[in-house]
Amino acid sequence: MKKFGLLPKIIAAIILGIIAGNIAPEPVIRFFATFNGLFGGFIGFAIPLIIIGFIAPGISQIGKGAGKLLGLTILFAYGSTVLAGLLAYTAGSQLLPGFISGSTLQNMENPEEFLLEGFFKVEMAPVMGVMTALLFAFVLGIGTAAVNAAALQRVLEDFRSIIEKLITVIIIPLLPFHIFGIFANMTFGGQVQDILSIFARVFLLIILLHFTMLLIQFTASGLLTRSNPLKLFKTMLPAYFTALGTQSSAATIPVTLRQVKTTSVKSKIADFSVPLLATIHLSGSTITITSLGMGVMLLHGDMPILSSMLPFIFMLGITMIAAPGVPGGAVVAASGLFMSMLGFSETMVTLMIALYLAQDSFGTAANVTGDGALTMLLNRFSKNDHHDSVSS
Repeated sequence: MKKFGLLPKIIAAIILGIIAGNIAPEPVIRFFATFNGLFGGFIGFAIPLIIIGFIAPGISQIGKGAGKLLGLTILFAYGSTVLAGLLAYTAGSQLLPGFISGSTLQNMENPEEFLLEGFFKVEMAPVMGVMTALLFAFVLGIGTAAVNAAALQRVLEDFRSIIEKLITVIIIPLLPFHIFGIFANMTFGGQVQDILSIFARVFLLIILLHFTMLLIQFTASGLLTRSNPLKLFKTMLPAYFTALGTQSSAATIPVTLRQVKTTSVKSKIADFSVPLLATIHLSGSTITITSLGMGVMLLHGDMPILSSMLPFIFMLGITMIAAPGVPGGAVVAASGLFMSMLGFSETMVTLMIALYLAQDSFGTAANVTGDGALTMLLNRFSKNDHHDSVSS
């Protein structure tokens, strides 16, 4: 099975789950519901560790940079990510209620009413709350950078390696089985057809928003560099299609670097900004997570409002730092925010993860392609700063 990518496994899990939900007897569904309860509890336990493992070393490493280029890179990346979230909210608030209102989901406000429970449960309390983990990660990351604590930096990087192993060796390989059980359970309860019909339309909206955001990014870079935006976008297409296959911004860095350097961008700018942007710039993933999150909220009878979504979008841009190194890492890292800021239940988080992973590669492709546009902007604003340090 290792030769197959994550996306085919997720699709297979959804299809097989639907088939099993239609033909399997209740004890079989309860068996997988038991697994889902255990695995969902483990994810809840791991979320604070994931937040610390990604955010603390990510912030401390950013702090190692120097000069105007570092500040500009962070500003452009975070601004682009937040703008993408606001774009997704604006479009979603206008269109998603229409997608949901035409569906017959009378029971979805309380999913536990139609989902079968497992044979038993095991409590797996996290070591700390999500917000505590976020604050702890900020203190560790900023403090490590401020005092130049090299030993602690190595500890944080080792801890991140442990968390990446946890995700890539345990969580990601078991997710297809988890998703299989969820879709089998939802099919058994008679709701999966409506869910899939709704989110087929949501997926189309997300892809359109990805290209809208790319249009904004490349139009800005084209205008400021006096270049043809379409030509610049065409230059970055190899990176886009590479990311579609790898589902990883980090794995696409060599291609992104090569394509950016074929433009007028200086090598020292590209060598610094592209790897950093692959870690902190997630406009495509933000569009996906925001849109799907709003869809799941509407599906469960909650109306997304700006006062709740805006803080979520601001925090999302920080929480996903360093997650692009792991396929599916962005939505796993953001799971804590769903529960703490949007009030998601474990069932809603699981549905969110399944839906996100089904099209993760498109968000990643939008991320890395946008990295090219931002690098061109950075080159334009940094062209006179020859003496700035760009070491990472």
